[in-house]
Amino acid sequence: QMNMRTFHYAGVANINVTQGLPRLIEIVDARRVPSTPSMQIPLVGIAAEDESAARHVAADIEMTALIDVADLKTDVSNMRLIITPNAHKMDKRGVTIDDMLEKLNKIRAVRGMVEKSGFSIVITSDVQSFKKLQVMHDAVKNAKIKGIDGITRAVLSKNRRNGKFEIITEGSNLKEVLKVRGVDAPNVMTNSILEIADVLGIEAARNSIIYEAGGTLGEAGLDVDIRHIMLVADLMTNDGSVKAIGRHGVSGRKSSVLARAAFEITAAHLLHAAMVGEVDHLEGVTENIIVGQPVTLGTGAVNLIYTPKNKEGDKE
Repeated sequence: QMNMRTFHYAGVANINVTQGLPRLIEIVDARRVPSTPSMQIPLVGIAAEDESAARHVAADIEMTALIDVADLKTDVSNMRLIITPNAHKMDKRGVTIDDMLEKLNKIRAVRGMVEKSGFSIVITSDVQSFKKLQVMHDAVKNAKIKGIDGITRAVLSKNRRNGKFEIITEGSNLKEVLKVRGVDAPNVMTNSILEIADVLGIEAARNSIIYEAGGTLGEAGLDVDIRHIMLVADLMTNDGSVKAIGRHGVSGRKSSVLARAAFEITAAHLLHAAMVGEVDHLEGVTENIIVGQPVTLGTGAVNLIYTPKNKEGDKE
């Protein structure tokens, strides 16, 4: 039903978020990293009302590598790298040449070789080696100048309900985003459930499973009772960690051998149970159906024993 309905993410320009059945599978599988990690970051204070201030916060969050704000050339004859900053890109991302110099000097491969030359930055190799030049080039190219690791893009958006600015990101790093000034920390959302469990604890992860699963089903037009989703969330989090529903989690830990075998990899379960001498007490629904006897529910839960009365004249 879910796959048959087509759904378009009515949110932000150019941010793709997994929806529908693939997202639901991702939630119950308790994936460490979702296929499209994303965050919704509401803003407070001036940033919530003023677009330029909001862009400033977005620039602080979005990861900026050297290659995003400058051109990198290799001067082989003089064994050096020439970095030409792009003023327009630097201004847009709020980066200065001094920021670049400071960050480049922290990279072990080029430490002590970085010099400012006019509006360019020159890194001269201390060894006449092409290999060393290549190592320097690779280290400098993806050097982080500004922003938070893991967040590749941050797009500004206006909240439909209250008209305030918020930031939608590609990539997720909850722990670091909560520290950024101008961010409404109590209301930051991420679709990475295990990250929520690590940063905010298991109760928050449980709420997150309910919110994410309910939202995904709701967007597909499926009205599933909240109690079903809460039951799944409780089952996944009841021992203090987020477990998957599948054979590596909840279903794989059932006490009954036959119930495990009925779920997946039948032969392996039965073989292992025989080797270690497991006993199945046939207490659940699945096991009783497999062996063809009534389930211990309702009328099947009661055993009636008839004791006939003694006839008069019989000895006690």
